Amino acid sequence: MAAIHRPPAAPCPPVLCLASASPRRRELLASIGVAVEVRPVDIDETPRPGEAAVAYVTRLAREKACAGARGTTLPTLGSDTAVVCDGEILGKPRDQAHAAAMLGSLSGRDHEVLTAVAVSGPAGVLERCVTTRVVMREIAAAEIDAYWATGEPADKAGGYAIQGLAAVFVARIEGSHSAVVGLPLFETAELLARQGVPLWCRADSR
Repeated sequence: MAAIHRPPAAPCPPVLCLASASPRRRELLASIGVAVEVRPVDIDETPRPGEAAVAYVTRLAREKACAGARGTTLPTLGSDTAVVCDGEILGKPRDQAHAAAMLGSLSGRDHEVLTAVAVSGPAGVLERCVTTRVVMREIAAAEIDAYWATGEPADKAGGYAIQGLAAVFVARIEGSHSAVVGLPLFETAELLARQGVPLWCRADSR
């Protein structure tokens, strides 16, 4: 019997605007079948005086979603992640010394990763913030230097990427792995459903 040749399936049309240039968030959304239109936004990410970490990441997620929603009819998702240790928000490293100091402070102990997601759409602006506890093993100074040389930590909050080479530093987590990567999928799916955004797109259902 001759094989049936079918043309390649057309890509799914975007059902969501992603107000972020993060490839990790785009990949996480793709993993649950959500096709996105990428619309990065530029907002001031400076913490306000006395602003708590939960309030900080939630505010940034909301501001990103609202900024990205301008000029599109699609529901729009904004998200932000912060690494918090002893109540201090650890941002992206300024340089190697800063990255080494942050990883040194996380070595051999636990810290929190907070990821907020906001979705603007027909139901208004819906928000969730997820906290995950991450426990690191002891990390030697030579390992920190070698990790910096890979280039991976340069643009990562807290100076590490759990989904990348730094996975070997993580003893365990308590909470959402996808939230540490950049987007809590369980909570995100709930928000998307409330905004009428479908999951598991299949452009070719033949």
